[in-house]
This record gives sequence, C-alpha cells and structure tokens, in this order.
Amino acid sequence: MSTATRSATTLRLFVAASVPSGFAASIEAAIDPWKAAVPGARWTPAERLHLTLRFLGSTDPGRVPWIEDRLAEAAARCRPFEVDVRGLGAFPSPRRARVLWVGLDDAEGRLADLAGAVQEAIAAEYPPDRRSFGPHVTVARCDPPAALPMREVAANLEIGSLAVGEMSLVRSHLGASPRYETLATFALGGGYATRG
Repeated sequence: MSTATRSATTLRLFVAASVPSGFAASIEAAIDPWKAAVPGARWTPAERLHLTLRFLGSTDPGRVPWIEDRLAEAAARCRPFEVDVRGLGAFPSPRRARVLWVGLDDAEGRLADLAGAVQEAIAAEYPPDRRSFGPHVTVARCDPPAALPMREVAANLEIGSLAVGEMSLVRSHLGASPRYETLATFALGGGYATRG
C-alpha cells in the first residue's frame, strides 16, 4: 500500500493535555527573547502547544470508539492537578538541537501517572512505548539541527503553574499547513466527555 493510500485510510493520532490559550501566551512571552538565538527554527504557534501523553500514530478510524472508551476510563481514575512550567531545553542535545521545549516539573509524578494510566488503558492494542516519559511542551523544531549556547538552553525560565484537568484524543493533519483536530476530550476525575 502506498503512503498516499495509507494516509487516506488511517488517522494520525495522539493523546495530549492541552495548554489553555492564556497559558500558551505566557509560554510565548517567556521564549520570545530566545527566538533571535535560533533564527532557522520553526516555532510552534500558540494554538498548537500541548503536552503529549502518548503518540498513537497511524490508526484505523474504526478503532477510534474503542480508544475513546478506554481514555474515558483512564481519565476517570485520575484527579486534576497542577505542574510548574520552567526551563528551556533541546532534544537530542544543545549542540545538535532538533526540538526545543519548555520543561514541566513533575516532582510528584502526576503527569507520569496520567501517561501511565493512558498506556495501561490502551495496552491491548498499543504496546508500551520503549522511551521513558519525559514531560515537556515542544516550542520549536530545527531542520537542520541547530547548535545552541548552553547558557541559553539551560536558562531558568519560570513560566508558571499549568492546570491539568482534562486530556484529549487529537488527530494530526500533516502538510504545508499542519493542524490539530480534537476528536474527543475527557475530564480528569470523570464527569464529562466531549466528542468532536
């Protein structure tokens, strides 16, 4: 099956906690001074900032109702919480940065617990991710990779506390103008689920 045919019959999905528009504006204000240091970076628009809990990849549309049911169950088992957003970092390293991110202080492990609940809920269809969960919000991508001065990457940005009260199943539309489409949103602690 060609890539074009496969992409027409599958959905590229991920599970994420959203970043409210007001907080996204705070992130943008905090990172704005660093943009001049990485002139070739593609900066993520505020409306696309999010915290990925689990990337699902190409998914048969018929599997979506099952995923939504499992995510609703996982969300109902977790309570809302807050995390501090601070610091600027790069993957895989500051000397060869492909991704720039702001960090999330998960000292109590609440984000890791939420990501674990998602993984446990969908384990029958999605094997565990071999990479360890590293909570962050991607703010830019660099292609080719950029070399960043360590003092800039290690800057101790203090952005604020992000309230995490829901998670969403999101479809990623690739192309010249990438966009995200929220298919369903689930409140932590239960109570409601909205489907797109």
